[in-house]
Amino acid sequence: MTVVTPELLLQAYRSGVFPMAEHRDDPEIFWVDPRRRGVFPLNGFHISRSLARVVRRDTFSVTLNRDFAGVIDGCADRPETWINGEIRALYLDLFARGDAHSLEVWQDGRLAGGVYGVTQGAAFFGESMFSRRTDASKVALAWLVVHLNRCGFRLFDTQFLTPHLASLGAVEISRALYRAQLTDALHHDADFTASPLPGSGHEVVQANAQIS
Repeated sequence: MTVVTPELLLQAYRSGVFPMAEHRDDPEIFWVDPRRRGVFPLNGFHISRSLARVVRRDTFSVTLNRDFAGVIDGCADRPETWINGEIRALYLDLFARGDAHSLEVWQDGRLAGGVYGVTQGAAFFGESMFSRRTDASKVALAWLVVHLNRCGFRLFDTQFLTPHLASLGAVEISRALYRAQLTDALHHDADFTASPLPGSGHEVVQANAQIS
């Protein structure tokens, strides 16, 4: 059995594949290379009027890389999850190396939602997200898309297309087109920490209107 190291994991992302486990108690990891791939066009995030109102109210506060472990644990806190112990440990290693990042959404001092992913070149590979409060994951994505644009990213990979992501502007593309976009992104540089987060939800809504 091949031992999955952080270096092997990053090589897999650069090759267009990603790891999963059947469930949290399954020690085996398998590689996934979908025939159809979900991506978020970084100029195509759909922010509805109702979501724009939520974002503008600033009822949530948003941070970067403050609680990566809390985000990955929040993503795994569901009846069925592909995040087993080895996968959790691998992504914590990537975070310590600066190759994985999280965006957290807080309300009343508690972690209400968030998203985490891996970065290589100008590609952001979104791994998972969670929400403990209404709209928290949507708010996370609204902030994240603006942040990725400001930091110079060219590809936001969502792995699969879900109805939730499709409602926000994500699309499904062929494996061949995905590989072409990935190759382009890997030939450019981006830095997840290059730009601070927007100062307010109003700024997020404005920025989204400018890039859409």
